[in-house]
Amino acid sequence: MQLIQRWLPLLLLLSEILHSLPCGPDLDLILKPVMSILPQEWAIIALSARVAAAAVALMLIPGILTAWYLARRKSPLTFAVENLVQLPLVLPPVVTGLLLLAFLGPNGAGGRILDRFLGIDLAFTAWGAALAAGIMAFPLLVQTFRVAIEQIDPEWEEAVSVYGGGRWAAFRWVTLPLAARGVIAGIVLGFARAVGEFGAT
Repeated sequence: MQLIQRWLPLLLLLSEILHSLPCGPDLDLILKPVMSILPQEWAIIALSARVAAAAVALMLIPGILTAWYLARRKSPLTFAVENLVQLPLVLPPVVTGLLLLAFLGPNGAGGRILDRFLGIDLAFTAWGAALAAGIMAFPLLVQTFRVAIEQIDPEWEEAVSVYGGGRWAAFRWVTLPLAARGVIAGIVLGFARAVGEFGAT
């Protein structure tokens, strides 16, 4: 909110400069809706953005590792993991949210474990909302990461092993750099999905 308020005067000045030009564009259609948003509404937008960012951060490493496993391993277990990953796309968001609440709520098994050993209560908190939004965005993250990893020739990763590097070295120095664009695309898609998620949270 403070960032928006800080930049509004500059936007207004830019608008006046462009209006003074002979063929200056009319920015009123853009600036008026922005200026009409109340500070409280900016706070809500900022909260949604923070929750979505936290959701992507929570699911980023699990998403990359899951995508690598699905791209490089072929077995009955791979098929089961793939179906489990896609489950949030099949279930209605409200059902997913209720399942999470039943498991991680104060009366759920996961919730009791978190409360007993870590003193954490996720129910009806921003981190709980981030977890729910992250689970809903997880399939998009995994699918985008997986496509990027599958485009990498496995022989390049095997070459690292030939020269003494292990799987982690191959993953770190070959897979991740080559899949960087796909990872960025997945982050953007996951963030957009998390921002638009309401039912599960």
